[in-house]
Amino acid sequence: MSIVTVQLGQCGNQIGFEVFDTLFSDSHSSQGLCSKKENEAYQASCKERFFREEENGVPIARAVLVDMEPKVINQTLSKAARSGQWKYGEHACFCQKQGSGNNWAYGYSVHGPRNEESIMNLIQKEVEKCDSLSGFFIIMSIAGGTGSGLGAFITQNLQDQYSNSLRMNQIIWPYGTGEVIVQNYNSILTLSHLYRSSDALLVHENDAVHKICAKLMNIKQISFSDINQVLAHQLGSVFQPTYSEEGSFHYRRNPLGIDWQVRPPISGLPALGKMSLKKELRFNTSIANLVILRGKEVQSADLEGFKDPALYTSWLEPDTAFNVWKTQRAFNRYEKSAALVSNSQFLIRPLDMIVGKAWNMFASKAYIHQYTKFGIEEEDFLDSFTLLEQVVSSYSNI
Repeated sequence: MSIVTVQLGQCGNQIGFEVFDTLFSDSHSSQGLCSKKENEAYQASCKERFFREEENGVPIARAVLVDMEPKVINQTLSKAARSGQWKYGEHACFCQKQGSGNNWAYGYSVHGPRNEESIMNLIQKEVEKCDSLSGFFIIMSIAGGTGSGLGAFITQNLQDQYSNSLRMNQIIWPYGTGEVIVQNYNSILTLSHLYRSSDALLVHENDAVHKICAKLMNIKQISFSDINQVLAHQLGSVFQPTYSEEGSFHYRRNPLGIDWQVRPPISGLPALGKMSLKKELRFNTSIANLVILRGKEVQSADLEGFKDPALYTSWLEPDTAFNVWKTQRAFNRYEKSAALVSNSQFLIRPLDMIVGKAWNMFASKAYIHQYTKFGIEEEDFLDSFTLLEQVVSSYSNI
């Protein structure tokens, strides 16, 4: 089962390169925690999932690169080719901006429709090279202008044309201090559209990754390359295969194995005592948690804490909400590694903040003309506000 990755904009293409480079490096690293046969099976599983082979034997990433200008794509293609270990195919879309500026509405309403056929043809060509398509992994920023608008448009098209295939969007949450002045508008428009068209949103916050680089890795001058390598390590540790009880490496159709839907409580509200406990301890209630353990002594790891009913909503049993994957095959030369993927209340605060900031701008009609001139009306903003406020409310009440 193969995944086609769609790298969108400068953010998506730079992170996408680091992800593929990490996946290839990990799958070809030597480590002694599993047998040669198991390691070969691991490599084969990774290759089938993320790479295909050219006639000369050089693995080619199953990816489509899309940007508004060729500079970043050319750099990405060159970096992969210089590695001599893997490369991208010729499937790159060089589309020039035409005085649009950093505009979400232009990407969604103008650039997307104008280039829809050429971009979707590139994706179809890559899909046709898969023996069996599992789904799409779309890497993008939500705050950038034209790229995030185009990303929302492309994800919607994938929903229409490949309705039976999983669509997972890895999105980069903007710095709280701001990258572009209309980033909050761009974010709410992107999130509301992806909520309707994507099966799962895998979120990384720039501020959180920045702290990892500064406090855990002691990097003094943090670059986007540093941040992207941390993101790639986290994504690789989630997406690489795990070992099944039957003795082979495998993937799930849903790579994260998580129920992402916010469902209404089955039997009323949680008990008052439980609610007050959660408030007192100040932790996030979860719908689902997945822990992935790799390397030495994974079988002896104590995970009982993740089965505490207090961590989960009252209408889900811990056995239903919690899952664990284990493999003795180490990741990226680390003796031990663990990854947690959680569908929880963690994003309530940052989402509420973005919605609030966007609403304050919208109430004063700030910069609205930049969107209406490309076909995004005030009603579209109101629809986005309504949907995201419902999401905040749903997660607040789980």
